Amino acid sequence: MLSPSPVPTRTPSYAAVLRTRHAARTFGAALLGRLSYGMVSLSLMLAVNASTGSYSVAGTVMALYGATSVLLSPTRAALIDRHGPRRALPPMAGVYAVLLAALAYATWRPGASAFLLGTLASAAGAFTPPLGPVMRTLWSGLVADRELLRRAYSLDGVAEELLFVSGPLLVGVVVRFAPPAAGIAISAGLILMGTTALVSSPAVRGTAAAPPDGAADETAHDEAHDTAAGRDEAPAGRRLLGIVELRHAVLVTATVGLCLGGLDLLVVAFTEQRHQGAGAVSWVLAALSAGSAVGGIAYGAVSWRASNRVRLPLLAAGLGAAVVGAGLSPDVYVLAALAALAGLFIAPALTTAYLIADESVGAGSRTQAGAWVNTAVNAGSSVGAAVVGLLVDRLPPGFCFALAAVPALLCAAVVARGAVRRS
Repeated sequence: MLSPSPVPTRTPSYAAVLRTRHAARTFGAALLGRLSYGMVSLSLMLAVNASTGSYSVAGTVMALYGATSVLLSPTRAALIDRHGPRRALPPMAGVYAVLLAALAYATWRPGASAFLLGTLASAAGAFTPPLGPVMRTLWSGLVADRELLRRAYSLDGVAEELLFVSGPLLVGVVVRFAPPAAGIAISAGLILMGTTALVSSPAVRGTAAAPPDGAADETAHDEAHDTAAGRDEAPAGRRLLGIVELRHAVLVTATVGLCLGGLDLLVVAFTEQRHQGAGAVSWVLAALSAGSAVGGIAYGAVSWRASNRVRLPLLAAGLGAAVVGAGLSPDVYVLAALAALAGLFIAPALTTAYLIADESVGAGSRTQAGAWVNTAVNAGSSVGAAVVGLLVDRLPPGFCFALAAVPALLCAAVVARGAVRRS
């Protein structure tokens, strides 16, 4: 790993993050590749539906793509840690781009085989390059100061939030002039260009592979012991999720994902119950994203005295409380305001979880640790959407809002209690 560039730590800022040597180039390359993820989901859904004429096939294909992408994320990250991003990322990106191109070709015209599309989508999800976890690992090498690193993670989280807002908008522009499959093809090109630019960055060229076998775990234990006074010791060779702090971060972010996964569907149910149009849904979800962006920027700009492990459950509890309040909204305007309030906690919670993952393990396991957090929130979101989908037709939406928030509130209480005991 390259030695972190010296930066002033008296007044760390977002500008200082981007002035760090090689940071802007590396971050820009990662964002270019990650824009592919902001476009591919909607493009794939529209393309499969247009080609097969079936929403059920489109939903199944999307579920297969999402399942392999989420469930195999820690495995792909482990390959990055073991072999280094320069060796592991290009093959992943190359295979992923070829599979996306095959999906684009298959869905360009009507009549595609549902079995073929499901197979291609499953394979594509399995090879999704973990550009987000890799970039967060690179931030740890680029930035030495922990306060500046928190700002880097906040900036990264807000940028990712904006990518997932702008990606669907770009798809909307594409489908005005071309078939939806063109969006899949563009996604393939973006991942290739972004990954190529990323691995050519000096920040990546200076990255070494992880120590073999148990050496990384030994390093993880040593660094965890050194970076947090009073932390429970983890025996060498213990699996990553055996590290208490990382396990708690994964559990909390999973419940955050549960909450968010159910929230999207509940907003639709809320507006339909009050005979509002699709535009009302868009405004509420836009308020949620805007709140997350504002919260992430503000969170990174403040110097906090409480530790990350203390802040994380408090942020999850704040999100849960805001979602409970959203269920009591008398109209869509109040719902949008409370959605924005809930959003204020999202990016800070994820940023804090990634920081905990970073500081809980050694340098040789950071990509995998970050991928566990990423997997937790995505898997939680999928489960939350599925559970709320089963309940929303049987229970009042207001009650479902509360149910969606319960896991986050309970998990926050348990983890906060444990954090206080270890402090």
